[in-house]
Formats: sequence, structure tokens, C-alpha cells
Amino acid sequence: MNIKITGKDLKATDAIKEYVEKKCERLQKYTEEEIEVRATIKTEGKNQVAELSANINGNFYRAVTEKSDLYASIDKDIDIIEGQIRKTKAKKEKQMTSGSIKEQEVISFNEQSREVEKEVLKTTYYEVRPMNVEDAKLKLQDSKNMFLTFVNADTEEVNVIFKLKDGVNFGLVEPE
Repeated sequence: MNIKITGKDLKATDAIKEYVEKKCERLQKYTEEEIEVRATIKTEGKNQVAELSANINGNFYRAVTEKSDLYASIDKDIDIIEGQIRKTKAKKEKQMTSGSIKEQEVISFNEQSREVEKEVLKTTYYEVRPMNVEDAKLKLQDSKNMFLTFVNADTEEVNVIFKLKDGVNFGLVEPE
């Protein structure tokens, strides 16, 4: 554990240093790695201010408290940082478990989709409007769809225009 204590307008005595070190040992149970703690103590009026910042597993935690007793201020800072660590840990665990649930949902959906084969699973209805090929191409460019069915205004027959795999060009399906 690497602890650096700085005093502003207040001398960091050996007793204060030992107390900070003793309290910071509570943070060690959250990681196996080296912990870096910076403590700044100072007086503001009648109050004693303790500012603790800790770097644990690449996460940065900070707490500042102002009390009439410096030791109470240090205690409160440790409590705050411990709460921040627990909150971060719970958040990460929740993300990990929710990720595995999503994977299970995808797997079960894929298994269901394999059971139903060669069936019409979705039907979409839309209005087929008369337009020329250039208008249909412009409309398809602006949409996310891969194809567009329309009535060709020149031939009055149903046509389908579709995007080619290159993403730039189009194909046109016309009846014979």
C-alpha cells in the first residue's frame, strides 16, 4: 500500500499518519493489487478537512469531508470511498450477469427459429405507388430497406428495385 499524506496549514503527525494507514487497510480487502492513497489534511476555520483519493484497480475514488475532529473526518472519508468501491463492484457484476442473460436469450431465440422452417413468419403491408425508376432509386437510397416494390409509371407494371452488395449500384426486376 502506497500512502502519501500532505498537510496544509496543519502538520501531519506520526499519530495521524498511523491512523490513516490503519484505516486505509480496510480498502485492501477489495483488491490484491497495490493501492495508491493520497491524503490531504488542512484546517478551514474551526473545522478539520480530510481529503482522501485512492487508485484501486485502475479506478479513482475521492472523498472530502469537513468535521470539527480530524479523525472523524478521516473515518467518514474511508466510509465514502468504501461505498464507492462497493457500488462500482456491484455495477460491474450486474453488467457481467446481464451480458450472460442476453446471450442465453439469443441462443433460445435461435433454437426456436430453427424449429420453424419454410414458413412465412412476418408479413408487411405498404402502399405501392406509381413512379418512374429514378424516383424509386432516390426513395430507396434514403431508406434503410434493401428493396422497394413500385408500379412503374412508364410501363404500368409492378417492378422491384434493390440495392446491390456493393452498396452503390441498384438492380431492377421487371416482368416479361
